[in-house]
Amino acid sequence: MRHTLSILVENRFGVLARIAGMFSGRGFNIDTLNVGPTLDPSTSRMTIVVRGDDKILDQVNKQLEKLVDVIDIQDFQNEESVSRELVLCRVEANAQTRAEIMQICTIFRAKIIDVQPSSVAIEVTGTETKLEKFLSLMKDFGVMELTRTGRIALPRSK
Repeated sequence: MRHTLSILVENRFGVLARIAGMFSGRGFNIDTLNVGPTLDPSTSRMTIVVRGDDKILDQVNKQLEKLVDVIDIQDFQNEESVSRELVLCRVEANAQTRAEIMQICTIFRAKIIDVQPSSVAIEVTGTETKLEKFLSLMKDFGVMELTRTGRIALPRSK
């Protein structure tokens, strides 16, 4: 089972290293990890996706709560939340395939952000499922490069 943890932390040097070290030191694998600023410049938000059952998640939460720089932990597994990922990819495109690629981009609400003679760069956001479907269609054209943010999430209500 995949759990999405949103962790509010002090925005200080070494916090990311301590949290990543806690995961690796206890044998917990991180599927995705994102860190970014919040409205308060003294804090950052880490969004971590981890695999495991409720016992593993309970251990992760207990270990995170022991870290001084951790302010708050939210588990979006049982809460209503909205989540998104971002993909940037470069796809092979020529005169014959460019129109079809653009049509698929329109269907998925993706944006072509760079055009070169033999390729296009595309930006697409959405759920993990949406992005997987989009990438499976782009694979037929030839994905040259790919980068992906991993999941970020917010609760639906506070």
